[in-house]
Amino acid sequence: MRDYYEILAVTREADGETIKKAYRKLALEHHPDRNGGNKDAEEKFKEATEAYEVLRDPEKRAAYDRYGHAGVKSGAGSGFGGGGFSGFGFEDALNIFMRDFGGFGGFEDLFGGAGRRRTREQRGQDIRLRLRISLEEVATGVQKKLKVSVLEPCAKCGGKGSNSPGGPQPCETCGGVGEVRRVQRSVFGQFVSTSTCPSCGGDGTRITDPCTSCQGEGRQRAERTVEVEVPAGVTSDNYLTLRGQGNVGPRGGPRGDILVILEVEEDSRFVRDGDDLIHLLPLSFSQAALGAEVEVPIVGGTEKISTPAGVQSGDVITLRGRGLPRLGGGGRGDQHVRIQVWTPSDLTEEQESLFRRLAEVEGAPPKDGRNRSSFWNKVREAFSA
Repeated sequence: MRDYYEILAVTREADGETIKKAYRKLALEHHPDRNGGNKDAEEKFKEATEAYEVLRDPEKRAAYDRYGHAGVKSGAGSGFGGGGFSGFGFEDALNIFMRDFGGFGGFEDLFGGAGRRRTREQRGQDIRLRLRISLEEVATGVQKKLKVSVLEPCAKCGGKGSNSPGGPQPCETCGGVGEVRRVQRSVFGQFVSTSTCPSCGGDGTRITDPCTSCQGEGRQRAERTVEVEVPAGVTSDNYLTLRGQGNVGPRGGPRGDILVILEVEEDSRFVRDGDDLIHLLPLSFSQAALGAEVEVPIVGGTEKISTPAGVQSGDVITLRGRGLPRLGGGGRGDQHVRIQVWTPSDLTEEQESLFRRLAEVEGAPPKDGRNRSSFWNKVREAFSA
């Protein structure tokens, strides 16, 4: 991805006003209203707006100067996009331009085209989906295919919403601008106010012969399959944004997005703590006393571990790097095996006899946990006699 300062053609020492002027010049040059929907111009407009939005903000600019695109990659959209603003889209760029340069007169004053038809396409609504994944899928990452119900362009009218070959016609009230202006004169001068056109609702066009298939909406519901790439290391309520794959807007408006909210299924073998996993390992009294070699589950398989003689409930054995991968790379967490000594109940006569024999030699447990080695030596001597 190109350097933000290079995109705006400013030096790294440029002040806020210089950055704003440089962006305004580029934005007006490449704005879609001036370029008839040219895709290359739209991409340059979006690129310049993204650079401006970072460099105009002191905190974002400082992060960018220090870390580059990685320092601002989670600033917008989902947390899993590429460099720069993650998931920064064309609609975001238009909103930023309008926020800082729309003014009271709108695009006509900026572009010097009063009375010219404006582009007022309505963006389609976003779609929210929930996707359940297993802990094993979190550990490796996974590709999923999802069926989703979306609004697609009407097959009969091609998304225009009209049966007429020419499609919707410019609104006679506003001349296709989508707004009406009122001029008021007073002793203080002339005031111009704008409001949404009451005839076309701000769309700039009117349909006199609606399509019988979509009733003038220009879209119909259909089922589509989308692919989702889930990276390793995600957690519940992380989400992925599929830009431009949601519902199409009315009468050819741009598509919305699909937001895939992740839900990691519970795994009875583990408790998750960030990138680490905790497994509770029950040991019998004799296993804890004498030590044992046991098999414990790890994500994707099992692993043999040796528990030391005299291990206590609450002791932890750590398996380095056997946890979950860190989101975005950078290693893996650990798996912690927490020991729980199991106390038997419903003893048989033989078991009870053995425990009574043990009770005669073991004495009281050490209060501070010391002298554990001599304690277990006495136990071994009792059973070897």
